[in-house]
Amino acid sequence: MNLELQGKVAVVTGGSKGIGLAVAAALLDEGAHVVTSSRTSTPELDALAARGATVVLADITEAGTPQRLVDAALSAYGRLDVLVNNVGAGSARSSFLDVDDAEWARIFDVTFFSVVRTSRAALPALLENGGTIVNISSINARLPFPTVVDYSAAKAAVTNLTKALSEEFAPRGVRVNAVSPGPVRTPFWTGQDGMAHSVAAGAGVTAQQALDEVVPQSMGISTGRVTEAREVADLVLFLASARSANTTGAEFILDGGQIKTI
Repeated sequence: MNLELQGKVAVVTGGSKGIGLAVAAALLDEGAHVVTSSRTSTPELDALAARGATVVLADITEAGTPQRLVDAALSAYGRLDVLVNNVGAGSARSSFLDVDDAEWARIFDVTFFSVVRTSRAALPALLENGGTIVNISSINARLPFPTVVDYSAAKAAVTNLTKALSEEFAPRGVRVNAVSPGPVRTPFWTGQDGMAHSVAAGAGVTAQQALDEVVPQSMGISTGRVTEAREVADLVLFLASARSANTTGAEFILDGGQIKTI
């Protein structure tokens, strides 16, 4: 299927790893121009840059960074067609009582307010071309596990914001949708301090076994495995493309059947 993304200009926040990296790479595969951000340089980012991506090294929570990303796209290509709000942060919690105000503020700043600020910076340019926004939310917006209580609340806000933005801007030609993955094989799970290690410690298994066996079984994932980052990217690209031109204000669950209700 031709997604008609050739020559389109996309901003992807947090392109150094995980879902953001997969989305940026997939957009390049389709012939799109990509501007992405990261706080630090990585070999993966260098590989994206070697393929033609514009990399902005900056913290998305810092004032001015969202506008820098948009300005980089406009300066290089004269337009903006797609915004993918991907950045998020979460940590394993032992209890709601252990999350202080500073941590609540940090998680919301990274996970929710980055979406607010980057959308606000990008919308004037997106309105010029009838562009689209895809927000990466999470099934935790619907399944607020206590171990990620602050992250879950922030993702619920992202999902709600998605609908609100769609209601305002769909009549003006900008579509806004959300993709809500379940567990995805990314550094959020696989990193040294990732969720897989927390699960492994409780189950007495390795982190690899936790992600491959314990997580799918304990979370009731019908397919028996966690999602791959490229699978999320494929859905994001479809929503960003003209193939979904009348899809807006929607949330797409990608969880291997974990959520059992409609």
